[in-house]
Amino acid sequence: MVELRTERTLIRLPQPADAGALLEYYASNREHLVRWEPHRDADFYTRGYWERWIEDIQVSAKAGTTRHFVAFPSAGEAQGVVGVCNLTSIYRGAFQACIMGYSIGAAYSGRGLMREIVSEVVSYAFGTLDLHRVMANYRPENERSARVLSDLGFQKEGLAPAYLKIGGKWRDHILTAKINPRHL
Repeated sequence: MVELRTERTLIRLPQPADAGALLEYYASNREHLVRWEPHRDADFYTRGYWERWIEDIQVSAKAGTTRHFVAFPSAGEAQGVVGVCNLTSIYRGAFQACIMGYSIGAAYSGRGLMREIVSEVVSYAFGTLDLHRVMANYRPENERSARVLSDLGFQKEGLAPAYLKIGGKWRDHILTAKINPRHL
């Protein structure tokens, strides 16, 4: 099993026993995340959804197309989920890239934990997965996300108008990427 550690977190691939913790994370952070994430159906806030989701992402991880990570406080998992960081759409061949997405619980926001988590997951992407490029996108008004990515060396590559449907409207996003320094 893949386990990553930062000074304050344990980051790992979700296991079947994590369905309840993920449900609690998204349910308790619903208002906190609504500005940044797509519309969620009622089923999203059920244990059954998360049990199925974990089964599905374990299949996609084995296929090499995704790595979904859940971060817990390093003091122990009983404290619940701190945040999530996902590497999706992992492309091989000449591209060797992925798209990264992440979120942090409201109770942990503003403490630098997201930067720790994202940094460790990017290191995994460049090291273990040997990817060449990690792409991450954010809404222009999401200053915290912009800071996390900038602090970690992500470069702005452009603006994608009407990129994702968030809150019932197509929203612009800033496109960023970081290149594996070993490949330069």
